[in-house]
Amino acid sequence: MKLLSVNVGRLKSVPYTSSPSGLTGIDKQPVDEPVRVTAPGPKGTGGSGLAGDSIGELRHHGGNDQAVYAFAREDLDAWGRRLGRELPNGVFGENLTTTGVDVNGALIGERWRVGADLLLEVTSSRIPCRTFQGHLGEEAWVRRFTEALLPGAYLRVLEPGTIQAGDAVEIAHRPDHDVTVALQFRAVTTDRTLLPRLLAAGDALHPEATDKALKYVEKHGG
Repeated sequence: MKLLSVNVGRLKSVPYTSSPSGLTGIDKQPVDEPVRVTAPGPKGTGGSGLAGDSIGELRHHGGNDQAVYAFAREDLDAWGRRLGRELPNGVFGENLTTTGVDVNGALIGERWRVGADLLLEVTSSRIPCRTFQGHLGEEAWVRRFTEALLPGAYLRVLEPGTIQAGDAVEIAHRPDHDVTVALQFRAVTTDRTLLPRLLAAGDALHPEATDKALKYVEKHGG
């Protein structure tokens, strides 16, 4: 299990983003040099956890609980076959393109040691948005991406570190529950009856998902 690439993006002006500034950093490109990764601060003010990476829409992206976005090369290849086009590392806006890592089967609260120092914790899935669809240029992309149940994972930074392409990814901890990234994605997108199950992930779960689960239980029971 390792990193194939570490990807960062510069802000660009585009017509398809919901950001009030009209800017997005979704166009991530692999970099050759080592990249420092730290907790960026609370959502709304903190952006990406990767030095040199930009986020245009801080209302919905970035912050401590979405500091790093990981996507598996294996899933990019599967999408490439379906779309009939080559998908380079970083094209889904991911910071880390991995190989050999079951990103969507990762448990919420699972911890990854990346390189020598960086320790990350899985918090949630990625939710597709208008900017993602515009960036890919694929018709009905939000629906198609959602139906595929291959969202990739957001992670928070527990211990900062410097990483680069080729670094090993080690599963340092797997919690004792069954709440995977794929399950969390289904619960918040297509099957809200699954929301109560998310609470088994405890404090590791992204606070916004926890809030949705608690409101569902309050209204419907769990």
